[in-house]
Amino acid sequence: MIKHYSVMLNEVIEALDIKPNGIYVDGTLGRAGHTKAILERLDNGFVYCFDKDETAINESKIILKDYLDKVKFINQDFKTVKQILLNDGINEIDGFLLDLGVSSPQFDEKERGFSYRFDSRLDMRMNQKQSLSAYEVVNNYEFNDLVRILYQYGEEKNAKVIARGIEKHRPIETTFELVEVIKKSLPNKVLKKKGHPAKQTFQAIRIEVNNELQPLEESILNLCKLLKVNGRGVILTFHSLEDRIVKNVFKELSSVPFIDKNIPVLPTDIEKPSYKLVNKKPIVASNEELEENNRSHSAKLRSIERIRG
Repeated sequence: MIKHYSVMLNEVIEALDIKPNGIYVDGTLGRAGHTKAILERLDNGFVYCFDKDETAINESKIILKDYLDKVKFINQDFKTVKQILLNDGINEIDGFLLDLGVSSPQFDEKERGFSYRFDSRLDMRMNQKQSLSAYEVVNNYEFNDLVRILYQYGEEKNAKVIARGIEKHRPIETTFELVEVIKKSLPNKVLKKKGHPAKQTFQAIRIEVNNELQPLEESILNLCKLLKVNGRGVILTFHSLEDRIVKNVFKELSSVPFIDKNIPVLPTDIEKPSYKLVNKKPIVASNEELEENNRSHSAKLRSIERIRG
């Protein structure tokens, strides 16, 4: 079992402001580091744990063996949270956590095909039961679709030349083959820049394979609507696309609705927001954590609290 570092663990627990008898949702269980810390602070509370990676679920059951009476494991995407909870007769919760992106074990298990650091068959599936993998995206997508996902999900400025290179060198079987195609496609001035030349392409393909962004906004809104008064939602993001969505949803929920200044409105008629930002700016990892875990460097923590029913 690969050791997993729980990003910004102390900051997450502080932001959740855990209530000992509360009901919590961990929408991205991973290897249960955050969930275990929540469970350690519960008396009669309960945690619903979601993850579409079956391996993560199975390993977390071992890690949380002392808390099995206080936890339910659901091998599904967190977009199903609302329905699962309603089926259990739960219509409000005390808090939720989403630790978005790829967990360290998924990156470090080379056979999962997530990383450009290891040679493996192209895969990148969080849910290993689904049919769409990185292999299908790389070898079957039309040129225009490749360009779209590289621009949209990888913010890759050289999307067209990379897409042409992929099209030219098909079939591409492994991660290292894809890395070589990317390197051959890019101009020298780009290759000399800091950072791995395949990073953005791999990110884009991974997001496409796992449909990471399309349901995110709706899922966050559903989770926030489940919060009790004084309940909190905490979200960790690892790239700008995720963070932008979280920031915009939280801003919308915590803002006073726009009122046309030309329309007379009594102060009592102005609708007050039902949520407030716990921190106006995102929290980032401490220097001490960065020394232990370099993967925390891109993490941003945002949290929101329900203040009205």
